[in-house]
Amino acid sequence: MSVAGLEEMTDRKTELAAGLERVEQRIAGACAAAGRDRDEVALIVVTKTYPASDVRLLAELGVRQVAENRDQEAAPKAAACADLDLTWHFVGQLQTNKARSVADYADFVHSVDRARLVTSLSSAAGRTGRELGCLVQVALDAEAGGRGDRGGVAPDGVEELAGLIDAAPGLRLGGVMTVAPLSGEYAGRPAAAFARLREISTSLRAAGPAATMVSAGMSGDLEHAVAAGATHVRVGSAVLGVRPALG
Repeated sequence: MSVAGLEEMTDRKTELAAGLERVEQRIAGACAAAGRDRDEVALIVVTKTYPASDVRLLAELGVRQVAENRDQEAAPKAAACADLDLTWHFVGQLQTNKARSVADYADFVHSVDRARLVTSLSSAAGRTGRELGCLVQVALDAEAGGRGDRGGVAPDGVEELAGLIDAAPGLRLGGVMTVAPLSGEYAGRPAAAFARLREISTSLRAAGPAATMVSAGMSGDLEHAVAAGATHVRVGSAVLGVRPALG
């Protein structure tokens, strides 16, 4: 690598370190305010639209959990970073025809929202011989029996879908995930939305005690998520900066 290239990488690592430190302070502060231990909340850095080189720098800075939301970007990035000790989370809407690819690299899929996807992921997990952690994506903007604008199953469908995951070979029920909705009764009310997700999680754990993950909160609302009991926050731009425009 040229001198200029090395300087650029050094500058980028400094930027990422600063972003991580700011987010760490926010999470620690939110935990303190909520009376929670800092180690109760895991940071997942969402690296979508950023290159594999950033993933490598994040790993050097101690990041161990990263997320992507598009398989066409995630698959080659995960392959380029296969030598790193990372846990990969898939957090975007997932088509059934992408399940086979995602099962090759993802450790967790946060966006399971329909029976057909459970079947596809189970088949894919069996082919790879890997166990895949699955979270039910809860759509708090969905009518009963429906799905949300950004994917997810309505709250009344969580228990049934969780049961399908729990019974599917190669899959492990991890918990629940949501994105603060843009419409419906919880629009603009992230604290209330995440509190509702916590209620759903508590109910789900009564039947499946191992389903402990509560994935909620992003760069703009992570404090509300931590206050409501999130175990995992998914943060991208607050660590990596303003996202490049997609081509």
